[in-house]
Amino acid sequence: MLVLLVIGAGAGGCSLSRGDGAFAKMEDNEVTGALAQADKMPTESDLAFARNAASDVLTRGGKDFSQPWENPETGARGSVTPIAAAYTSEGRTCRDFLASYVNGRSEAWMQGGACKADHGRWEIHTLKPWKKG
Repeated sequence: MLVLLVIGAGAGGCSLSRGDGAFAKMEDNEVTGALAQADKMPTESDLAFARNAASDVLTRGGKDFSQPWENPETGARGSVTPIAAAYTSEGRTCRDFLASYVNGRSEAWMQGGACKADHGRWEIHTLKPWKKG
């Protein structure tokens, strides 16, 4: 499960880290400036839709695909796009991606990383504000 890319431009977002579960989760103290100033913050429900989209697009493979997502409950939407070839980390196959979050006038870009789990599904291990650079 994870987050988003395609609509809007603007850097900002939230910093997420892998906790007890297999998926990234936003903590209250991990909100960063640009997204904190946005009209709306991603809810855990929004992030769940985005995480699913990330896992789906990474499972398909290739770097020229995007997976849209939308949370009908909150109106938030975005897409996830892999941005690099697969690489190996700690013996697991991993990929990086960009994700977008759009809800009303709020827009944010985030970067993330995921690695394949034993069962073949991609687990999102990072999701943080995207910084050009």
